[in-house]
Amino acid sequence: MASTLPWDLLHTFLGVLREGSLSGAARLLDLTQPTVGRHVAALEAALGQALFTRSSTGLLPTEAALALRGHAEQMEVAAAALQRAATARGDEVRGTVRVTASEIIGVEVLAGVFAQLREAHPGLVLELALSNQLQDLLRREADIAVRMTPPEQGQLIARRIGSIELGLHARPDYLDRHGRPTSFAEMAGHTLVGFDRVTPFIRAGVKRLGGLSRDSFALRCDSDLAQLALVRAGAGIGACQVALARREPVLERVLADHFTWPLETWVAMHEDLRQNLACRTVFDALVDGLTRYLNG
Repeated sequence: MASTLPWDLLHTFLGVLREGSLSGAARLLDLTQPTVGRHVAALEAALGQALFTRSSTGLLPTEAALALRGHAEQMEVAAAALQRAATARGDEVRGTVRVTASEIIGVEVLAGVFAQLREAHPGLVLELALSNQLQDLLRREADIAVRMTPPEQGQLIARRIGSIELGLHARPDYLDRHGRPTSFAEMAGHTLVGFDRVTPFIRAGVKRLGGLSRDSFALRCDSDLAQLALVRAGAGIGACQVALARREPVLERVLADHFTWPLETWVAMHEDLRQNLACRTVFDALVDGLTRYLNG
């Protein structure tokens, strides 16, 4: 086996894994299909083993390919972090900063913060990764994270914003038609909007829902944005951040005395980025924007 594996071969390998074909990887990576094929062949020759087998549905990864995938993805994360760091040097606020946040926070809160940052610093390139999964800041999957749990990794700089309260809400016209419940028992006659799959985060919240479970929801979706859209459309009762509902005159809180879920909110980044002017600028802007959102 070759002593070193060129990154471009591994990059192409990941593209084929994700797309399942040479043509799909070529479109993804903006390469020609013959180039993708040569990269795969060169990587297989360097490793001394096959990475894909042909099938009627495309290219299927071998066990060797699956074993290699995690290591290649770690290199991909490191390469992206290196590129971001290389563009963010000097006294000017410029370069690329990658921020990860939940769907709701990213769309409803950070969009405005990003707009202001770009207006003030045209040399800044911002990447927003929306996910309810925690991105690993130590592995540089992102530069800065907005998290709803306290950071536990010691090498992080973290700022607590406060508690973002989650409550049950619906449109007033829906409640006019179906009644305003005064207890969890009366929720049984309502259309409830909620989760599909149970995650550890959801499992912790279910304890606050007075016995409501997945089977209680007539409208199920794991996208927080889709759930919010359903509530805004008047489809039923669902969870919404209270600070967000205050900006929505069409949403009315339900069972405020029975259900509340405080979400501890933090902004965190790796301590090695303390001297990175672009990251510090974005970090401070996120803290300021989230604080203003929390305080209405």
